[in-house]
Amino acid sequence: MTDRPDLTNLPSYRQRRRSVFSARRIALMASVVAGLGVAVHGFSPTTSPADLFSSPAHAQVNNEVKKVERPIGFADIVERVKPSVISVKVNIKEKTASNDDGDDSASPFQPGSPMERFFRRFGGPDGFPGQKGGRGRVVQGQGSGFFISADGYAVTNNHVVDGADKVEVTTDDGKTFSAKVIGTDQRTDIALIKVEGSSNFPFAKLADGKPRIGDWVLAVGNPFGLGGTVTAGIVSASGRDIGNGPYDDFIQIDAPVNKGNSGGPAFNTEGEVMGVNTAIYSPSGGSVGIAFSIPANTVKSVVAQLKDKGSVSRGWIGVQIQPVTSDIADSLGMKKAEGALVAEPQKDGPAAKAGIESGDVITTVNGEPVKDARELARTIGGMAPGASVKLNVLHKGQDKVVNLTLGQLPNTVEAKADIDNDSGKGASKGTDVPKLGMTVAPANSVAGAGKDGVVVTEVDPKSAAAERGFKEGDVILEVGGKSVSTAGEVRDAINTARTDNKNSVLMRVKSGGQSRFVAVPIAKG
Repeated sequence: MTDRPDLTNLPSYRQRRRSVFSARRIALMASVVAGLGVAVHGFSPTTSPADLFSSPAHAQVNNEVKKVERPIGFADIVERVKPSVISVKVNIKEKTASNDDGDDSASPFQPGSPMERFFRRFGGPDGFPGQKGGRGRVVQGQGSGFFISADGYAVTNNHVVDGADKVEVTTDDGKTFSAKVIGTDQRTDIALIKVEGSSNFPFAKLADGKPRIGDWVLAVGNPFGLGGTVTAGIVSASGRDIGNGPYDDFIQIDAPVNKGNSGGPAFNTEGEVMGVNTAIYSPSGGSVGIAFSIPANTVKSVVAQLKDKGSVSRGWIGVQIQPVTSDIADSLGMKKAEGALVAEPQKDGPAAKAGIESGDVITTVNGEPVKDARELARTIGGMAPGASVKLNVLHKGQDKVVNLTLGQLPNTVEAKADIDNDSGKGASKGTDVPKLGMTVAPANSVAGAGKDGVVVTEVDPKSAAAERGFKEGDVILEVGGKSVSTAGEVRDAINTARTDNKNSVLMRVKSGGQSRFVAVPIAKG
């Protein structure tokens, strides 16, 4: 076997190995350079390694960024509107603010009501942390507002200044002024205050049109006492009913709103106030992106009256109304579940004098369709007392036109119960009404129930009646449009509805002094 000569020490071999290694190094470097995004168009005999790195990678990135248009911000709008927004500080004596359990966000709404859940939002007013009202103390509250005129008129929430003994405002430039309450409207939670000390305040304009869902919105206010805070979002929904009252028509926004934003403005991209922030929905008490604003059109109407006479007068027709559900529409032979069902006209009210009766459905006001009961309340409430209106009414299946003159909505409406919750106790067991799951007895046989209708003495908890909210002590006045006074008349009316191939029968029920219509499904067979 012949040994191969060792050639590695020869100069020619070492030179060839270095050439291969150098080529590999250049190829590797080229791949790294390409990975870094350097603009290399290829190698040529005239390209040197220094030329490859003569334009750093970050230089090219910067050049590309310059070509991208900057996102549009809100700085110009904020600079223009922010000076019109104020922080509102109030002092309230313990007679209003004291709360023995130490809760500084006492709500004027009924415990467990829908509005109470929303009210935790801002408080009433928004107290500073740790400043709870004990006996003999004065509680400080805070909120927001905005000027609507150069002479110092400003808008805030009623719940911010309600019961306040002293009101002070701080402007965007840090100056503090005294203010007095000109008037408040609890039904819409709007208050008008007058700031003293200048006649050249920067002010905001209330928008004329309605915002569209998806429009940009800027909320400016005094969250947690920080002052001058701006947040942005969009209009999430409109026409929201949060259980505050018959005039609910809130704009829902997702711009972050927190304690202290009460009464602050929600601006559109034109720099106009589209709404006044008044409530948030929040399980935690902080913003979760669901806030509610009073529409500018409502604010205009209310503020004009508050400035003129310090209070708000609303039109009134004197009816207790309820929505027309699909079951009720079917019972009345209506094609659509629209309009407002008159549960009961108030004695000597404008509607009763004009001939409107229980069971009538108001479908239009001055030729404008009425979508539901809330819309009727808002429409009539937006008119002045003494105005003449024309109502289209569905009366016992026939269209009818009613002309009447609006009265003035009473400041307080007292509901007096004819019977109490225990009125059915001690009465006879009553007669069973087949298929409905309840027993009834003539009202004149039950103490305190009056002389009209039949009293519900027992309800099967698994029955159709229970599902529709019937309870012991309710008084059924009408079934299928006919007055009833015995269980037999109730059964006859139900059989008549079944013969007419109706899926449900309409009953007029009085419960706790309030009347309502209930559509109860009819069991076949």
